[in-house]
Amino acid sequence: MKLVVVIPVCNEENTLEALLKGILVHTPSTDCEVVFVDDGSTDQSYRVLTGLHERFKQVRVLKFRRNFGKTLALAAAFRCIEGDVVVTMDGDLQDDPAEIPKLLAKLDEGYDLVCGWKADRRDPWHKTIPSRVYNAGIAWLFGHKLHDINTGFKAMRMEVAKQLPMYGEMHRMIVVNALALGYKVAEVPVKHHPRRFGKSQFGLERFHRGVADALTTWFLNRHGQAPNHFFYLAGFLTGAVGKIMLLAGVLGVIGFPWIETYLGFRLTLLLVCVGFGLGFSLICASLQAFMSGLLAELIIRRDAAVPIDARIEQMLASSLERKRD
Repeated sequence: MKLVVVIPVCNEENTLEALLKGILVHTPSTDCEVVFVDDGSTDQSYRVLTGLHERFKQVRVLKFRRNFGKTLALAAAFRCIEGDVVVTMDGDLQDDPAEIPKLLAKLDEGYDLVCGWKADRRDPWHKTIPSRVYNAGIAWLFGHKLHDINTGFKAMRMEVAKQLPMYGEMHRMIVVNALALGYKVAEVPVKHHPRRFGKSQFGLERFHRGVADALTTWFLNRHGQAPNHFFYLAGFLTGAVGKIMLLAGVLGVIGFPWIETYLGFRLTLLLVCVGFGLGFSLICASLQAFMSGLLAELIIRRDAAVPIDARIEQMLASSLERKRD
């Protein structure tokens, strides 16, 4: 079995050698390649990786010219690797290389992707609590029973890695997209260690980005092949409410003298104006929804996107290949 371990790196100079040695110790019986992607580190990470590449034939290094984010770091690695199984993990030594055989054993049971569930997560509360809320929301939205879909510690078959949509910050949605493609997914509890060096590369902004990623994934998985179905329903409901409000405004004008005796002139006039204003606004919004649906249908029928291969070529500054025997 050819195993490829992919590790995005950003300012992790103190952990890289220990992480590599741990991986090699716990994968002795496999043909293993370790791919580090230096995502614009500003410390000595690339110098350390260059040294590891010179000393270990299993090491391959990709370097971005600046920080492009974890998703594109993974996409760059997935694009250029070959093998049977891919393991992704973070470079901060919080993921334990000793757990890799456990992930591979679960994969051998017939699954296509296995998540490392950090059941006893060793992070501060301001990271663990929002993460649990986020994972619970994702489980409800997409109807799965996994505890931690946002874990960076995963094992998957190569065909899964090659088919995943990787853009923006879709590394959070790897599991959801794999399920949407029909792959079998499982999870196993894994050890998680406190951070020993440096600091987390993700701030509070990751939470609203995670929500945006989830909504985008939900829409694309549910309506990506026929977006007009979603926009038509939205336009129909909005237009129906708008027509009701407009009718209420018309009836208010017709029955103005009678209604005025109960509500008074000002309140009756306000209700009529609100009826007409909201009615016209909602009808215009429904027409806009219909047009958005038609435009979406036209867009998905055109290959207008920049190929991901071309984008990665623009981002890579250098590539150190794995040494061959």
